[in-house]
Amino acid sequence: MKLQGLKVLDLSLFLPGPHLTMMMADHGATVLKVESPGGEPVREVGLKQAGFSTWFRNTHRGKRCVALDLKRPDHHAVLLALADEADVFVEAFRPGVAKRLGIDYDALSARNPRLVYCSISAFGQDGPKAGRPAHDLAMQADAGVVSLNLAPDGTPAQPHMPVADMAGSLMALAGILMALYRRERTGRGDCIDLSMQDALMAWLPNVVGPPFAERRDPVVAHERSWGGNAMYRLYRCADGRWLALGGAEHKFADALFGALGRPDLGVLCHQPPGPAQDPAKAFLAQTFAREPLAHWCAFLAPLDVCWAPVKTLTEALSDPHTQARGMVFTDASGGTHLGIPIRFREEPGRIDPRLEGIGESTDAILSTQRFPL
Repeated sequence: MKLQGLKVLDLSLFLPGPHLTMMMADHGATVLKVESPGGEPVREVGLKQAGFSTWFRNTHRGKRCVALDLKRPDHHAVLLALADEADVFVEAFRPGVAKRLGIDYDALSARNPRLVYCSISAFGQDGPKAGRPAHDLAMQADAGVVSLNLAPDGTPAQPHMPVADMAGSLMALAGILMALYRRERTGRGDCIDLSMQDALMAWLPNVVGPPFAERRDPVVAHERSWGGNAMYRLYRCADGRWLALGGAEHKFADALFGALGRPDLGVLCHQPPGPAQDPAKAFLAQTFAREPLAHWCAFLAPLDVCWAPVKTLTEALSDPHTQARGMVFTDASGGTHLGIPIRFREEPGRIDPRLEGIGESTDAILSTQRFPL
């Protein structure tokens, strides 16, 4: 597998760091999770299968687990020995904590110049907010993203996806892989300062037109991505289910409105998003409300239109396409895993469903002070 032989020390918690190191484990890296004696918090968060929380299962599969109290000199020495051997070190302490513990980049790279060190934090290692604690919702709010996620009455809605966490995870993974690639040429590692808020804001290129070009906030209801375009909206059907139109190209509008007998309204969708398209939106809302979702799925199936039924999460996970792509995997213990999204033709990733209890590998690692085989 692509990362076979790579040694990763993971001191992070919750979602961003554990998710990225799990992806590395899926592709062959040896990942050693360093927990406090109390264990990773998500071990006890949410529902469990076969003795482990589904959250823990889907962020920690295939890792070895060691419990260390870094205030103990002997445990601190063990961590330093492991870092000497590591290729990658991931931590998610508040800025300054790693330095106080003597495990910051400067300390570790002086011993192991090839180390790629990744610090994941809410707001980054510097700047006015660097020391503030925050989880996903606060970062989305502070990045301006919650203000874009408005309910029909214009009030901000609670975002239901941890996009700051996951953007941080993927950006950190990209940074680590870039640093490892550069290390092949220079022999030296690097230090990555990954702010989850920075990562989230980097996901906004398609929506920053109004503030960048016109120095104003977007009018959410008028923007293409948030319902201003008739062809990029949610519509309620007669049975209370919902349909998503998800492609605003002119050809899709012409195909749909032509099939519905109103090509004149399709022409309105050639105009910019906003009030000019209101007649088309109203027509589609009235039309889709007349029949159940199943009717519209059958109607739209032969058309060259971007659309999808709004599925429940259970429906989506059991969809034949999801199954065919291997994005749901059940292990021998009955535990369910999300699959591997990065697919290689050569040396594909492989799910290792093994899960360890708190400190399960501690004795072996304390005795050898080496990465486990």
